[in-house]
Amino acid sequence: MELETAVWIGVSLGILYLTWQTVSPVLSPIIIAVTLAYILYPLHEKLSFKIGNRWSALFLTSLITLVSFLFILGFALWMNDVKYSLTGYVDTFFKWLLGLNLPPSAYDLLQRLSQAITDRFNSYVLGYTYSLPKLALQVIVMVFSFYGVLINAHSIKREVYSLLPPSNRTLALKLINRAGETLHHILRGWLLVSIGKGVLMAIALYIFGISNVGGSIAGGILTVILELLPVVGGWVVWLGAGFYLFTSGMVGHALAISLYGVTLISPLPDILLSKRLGKRQWGVNALVSLVGIFGGYIAFGFVGIIIGPVSLSLLITLLEEWKRAKNSKGQTAS
Repeated sequence: MELETAVWIGVSLGILYLTWQTVSPVLSPIIIAVTLAYILYPLHEKLSFKIGNRWSALFLTSLITLVSFLFILGFALWMNDVKYSLTGYVDTFFKWLLGLNLPPSAYDLLQRLSQAITDRFNSYVLGYTYSLPKLALQVIVMVFSFYGVLINAHSIKREVYSLLPPSNRTLALKLINRAGETLHHILRGWLLVSIGKGVLMAIALYIFGISNVGGSIAGGILTVILELLPVVGGWVVWLGAGFYLFTSGMVGHALAISLYGVTLISPLPDILLSKRLGKRQWGVNALVSLVGIFGGYIAFGFVGIIIGPVSLSLLITLLEEWKRAKNSKGQTAS
């Protein structure tokens, strides 16, 4: 019996190893597909009532396919410009930030963070610049995974709940709920709003003639990055653009982009959204969000923006459950 158990353990480990080797090269596009499906699922449900589940999934998948094709086209045409412009923007921002009278610990942290962000972005872009077929393959995997998740969402949910262990079902449900709350705040709250601000900022930079297409896209990406940081935000980008136009003698353009930035980038949208959603609903704990997003990005790349905060929130749930169980045992013993 022990020999049979050992054999089955070895077979199971072998299968897990082969499965991991098969899935790991396409894990990032699968995570992105699941993320997009989660964000768009409310829209999918509304469309399903009108045109049916399959047609709704096909329609949304077609939109994702079109956006993905434009992304590949833009990546091939402008990515080098975006890389150089974003690196310059990030260096300029961190030099300004490091020029402030900061404590030594904060100074060292920001210096390391600046270098890590730049290095990670350059290595990420370099890995795809010389391998567009690899990028295209991952996009194909992402599109098909997105359709599969949407069309089988209810079945996937049932399977996940059926796999929960009966003995620790309460803890498992708490972990699932905490992950859902974090994903809701990060993806449907911060991510959608920040990407919207980034798109609007990129359009403004191009329309006002501050930069070319690549530089404008880089400015939009920087806007999204700054929205992660407490206190600072997208206002840094439009304020810098306005200052550049003002010193160039284009006072009217400087006033126009400043009004545009206040109204559509920051701080007016933040004030309006915080009033509608409420401070508690606006996002997860600021420190967890900050550490999770940047730590996840440095460790895993862009998908780490999702993995980092979710993993930290799950860890906090486990610690809270452990403390609750420990306190309940202590009360029982006394």
